[in-house]
Amino acid sequence: MEFLKLSKYNLVKIYFLFLTSIFFLLGFSTTVSAQKKYTVVLDAGHGGKDSGASRGSYKEKKIALQVVLDLGKELLTSKDIKVIYTRKTDDFIELHNRAKIANTKKADLFVSVHCNANNSSKPHGAETYVLGLNGNKENLEISRKENAVILLEDNYKQNYDYDPNSPESLIGLSVLQEENLDLSLGFGGLVQTNFKSLKRYNRKVKQANFLVLRETVMPSVLIELGFLSNKTEGKFLNSRTGQIRMAKAIAKAIKKYIKRLQLNKVQDNYIVKTEKKRTPLKIVVKPKKKSTAEKVVVKKVVKKPIEKVVVKKTPAGVRFKVQIAASRKYIKEASYNFKGLKNVELMFIDNYYKYYYGSTAVYTEIKKVLIEAKKVGYKDAWVVAFKDDQKISIKEALKNL
Repeated sequence: MEFLKLSKYNLVKIYFLFLTSIFFLLGFSTTVSAQKKYTVVLDAGHGGKDSGASRGSYKEKKIALQVVLDLGKELLTSKDIKVIYTRKTDDFIELHNRAKIANTKKADLFVSVHCNANNSSKPHGAETYVLGLNGNKENLEISRKENAVILLEDNYKQNYDYDPNSPESLIGLSVLQEENLDLSLGFGGLVQTNFKSLKRYNRKVKQANFLVLRETVMPSVLIELGFLSNKTEGKFLNSRTGQIRMAKAIAKAIKKYIKRLQLNKVQDNYIVKTEKKRTPLKIVVKPKKKSTAEKVVVKKVVKKPIEKVVVKKTPAGVRFKVQIAASRKYIKEASYNFKGLKNVELMFIDNYYKYYYGSTAVYTEIKKVLIEAKKVGYKDAWVVAFKDDQKISIKEALKNL
């Protein structure tokens, strides 16, 4: 009987633990599903009747597609990333439709993958392009060649107010593209760093007027994996080993970029200062010369309360700041901890200590501050915006000025 009682007790206990586990797992799955998924649009350059660059058996459209498919497979191992392809087969997709796919799906990042070629076999190395008009003659020539694909499209004159062979077709950046430029540059830097770790020659991040970048409304890059015209590099890019390694390098950069975006999400906007004690103010009263008619009056010492936590609010209206660091642990806001930068501001957001340098209502001024931060070593620093202590997008901030 004692054994039976014990067994029944254990069964009830096990059943209770089972139900508890089920409720916990259901709650956990709900939390995970509620997390934001970041949409990444992967664009394999060229395709179909447009072969792109080619040297012998090396075809840009085939290599770009294979790298993109490998890249997508790698990204899908992350639960917080959604992948959309502009093409998964050997199809010809018009440039404006590639951008349209990204815009319609409200992508968080657009990555276009290409291969380079040159009349000379000497040039080699990988490079990443972001939108811009300040590129040199070589950059403009590369963008002209990539943009020339529109001549293969039907009704291209109706789709684009652009002649790829005319320098006069270059247009200025919109405010939205200006906002995305900083993020694009930051992501491009991550890509190039990873390429460098693969012993690929680093041709760095550059700016050019690629149509496919100009038409998108989110951070966007165009990656040139290397030169098919270079014998060694062409062989590497045409190999499965080379394609997989390049895909993984880009995937690693995308994951790091998204992690940075996640750290930058704001729920609480409290600026936390460490406990700061002040010595009570003592009023010293000097006695006057002795006088039979006058007495010395001693004033009472007034003690000011000790400040434990100071919650500081940014000035009303829009303010731009440069985020230079984020940490799970508190770091004192002293200049020696931040490469000599003074007046670093601390905000505790989403259980992270986030550190900002500079604060101004003028966007052009914060761009100068960003350059200063990068010069001292904060290569991954970027601009953020606040309005009345609430984080907002750069686009929204510029509208409020």
